[in-house]
Amino acid sequence: MLGKVRLAACLLLVFSASAWAYSETWKDKSFISKAFVQVALRNEYNAGKYPLVKWTQPVKIWVQHDVPDKALHDELVDLHIQHLALVTHHPIYRVSNRDEANVTWIFTKEAKWDNEVATHIGKSSLGVLNNAICIANYTTDIDTHEIIKAVIIIPVDKAHERGKLLACIVEEITQALGLPNDSQQAYPSIFNDETPEELLSPLDVILLSMLYDKRLKTGMKEKEVKNVIQSILKEYEQQGVLNNAVTLSKSAPLYQLIGY
Repeated sequence: MLGKVRLAACLLLVFSASAWAYSETWKDKSFISKAFVQVALRNEYNAGKYPLVKWTQPVKIWVQHDVPDKALHDELVDLHIQHLALVTHHPIYRVSNRDEANVTWIFTKEAKWDNEVATHIGKSSLGVLNNAICIANYTTDIDTHEIIKAVIIIPVDKAHERGKLLACIVEEITQALGLPNDSQQAYPSIFNDETPEELLSPLDVILLSMLYDKRLKTGMKEKEVKNVIQSILKEYEQQGVLNNAVTLSKSAPLYQLIGY
């Protein structure tokens, strides 16, 4: 109960303003298409165009707790991955044995962050930490472009200090599903730092639904992706998926927890 009370208090501060008081970009097929290309086929840390990547195997998450508040962190993780599984129709779940996992999620403290990143991601990634609050990294199969493993590392004390613990939990695992880039062309979105809300927006749930649509294959290049998503978005419009995006966004258990 203590965890829920603290969580609710945190989220109420985040969502005290009216959410989604923006133009309804998630209903604009052209806007969605451009946002998808920027978020899915670009990379936050490396310039250039990239092929489409995503998981084809179940996402199996093992969580390592090296700091207090284990129950609260577990609850945040569990509620968010429930929503991701609902939105993507892809199996995403926790496992109790590290050997079973293909995602290692570490809650640590800032004093150990460099060491954890060097150990689990690589020393070459240390250069990005000065401008980061938390980090995720995934590895793809060189031939198929399927994501085969991922690591998420959150220094909880640093995230708390910046008021970004919830944002780290939501954004890092979501990006590790195959949407690696932050972009000003996606709004409102967790992939845009100008968006004040920290849970999946209506645009985000559309982007995730599209990514895990079976018509989009790993390894597809931009031109092919654009052709496919035109068909997907036309179908989404006809079936009312775009109009239902707000409902799907607010079906998140984290929203329900605070009664938003």
